[in-house]
Amino acid sequence: MHPVVDTWVYLSASPLLWLTLTLVAYLFAFMLYRRSGLNPLVNPVAISVCVLLVILLGTHTSYQTYFDGAQFVHFLLGPATVALAIPLYEQWGKLRSHWVALVIALLVGLVVASGSAVLIAHALGASPRTLASLVPKSITTPVAMSISEKLGGIPSLTAVCVVITGIVGSALARYVLNALRIPSHAVRGFALGLSSHGQGVARAFQVSEEMGAFAGLAMGLAALVSSLLLPFFGHWLLAVLS
Repeated sequence: MHPVVDTWVYLSASPLLWLTLTLVAYLFAFMLYRRSGLNPLVNPVAISVCVLLVILLGTHTSYQTYFDGAQFVHFLLGPATVALAIPLYEQWGKLRSHWVALVIALLVGLVVASGSAVLIAHALGASPRTLASLVPKSITTPVAMSISEKLGGIPSLTAVCVVITGIVGSALARYVLNALRIPSHAVRGFALGLSSHGQGVARAFQVSEEMGAFAGLAMGLAALVSSLLLPFFGHWLLAVLS
């Protein structure tokens, strides 16, 4: 076994290894997703996370070592978000005609998403730092971690909550929206982007460009508005609960 161990030690020190494993894990998960007929319950992000988690735990690899190799994927989040401007521009007419409803839905959605999570956690006896970490759990990861730090939360815990929120939201949104009998792709997309951020946007684009555009708009506006207002709302809510 010594040659195998020595080979693994050598490869694990290479940043390319973890980038490759990340891509292979996602391709494997996406293959399962397609074979399931794009069933939202077979979430490729959740599956790839589980695969990578097993590998990291099995090889006793720290997260920092993994991130040092896979950070290029993290870097691409920025360009991917900026690229959402293209479908938004193509749907500009519909966006402009619905701006009042979109603003109201955005504000209500952010307050409900943040407030409900904090109130439920408070009722279950969560610590103040945990409550602060949950305030921004429904917006995209970089913004959420920054807000969490300002509120005195734990950014790493916030990141985990954001990922879980995205996975659960993108997996269950279809069934919830169908139960509510909402056929509009614009409404479904906005709800998906607002509740499940990046993963919701990815899921929405698999359905239609219109749904993806509205999901991208929701994610972008949620990040912008949250960065301005959520710290104040979070401080106020945490003060009330304390």
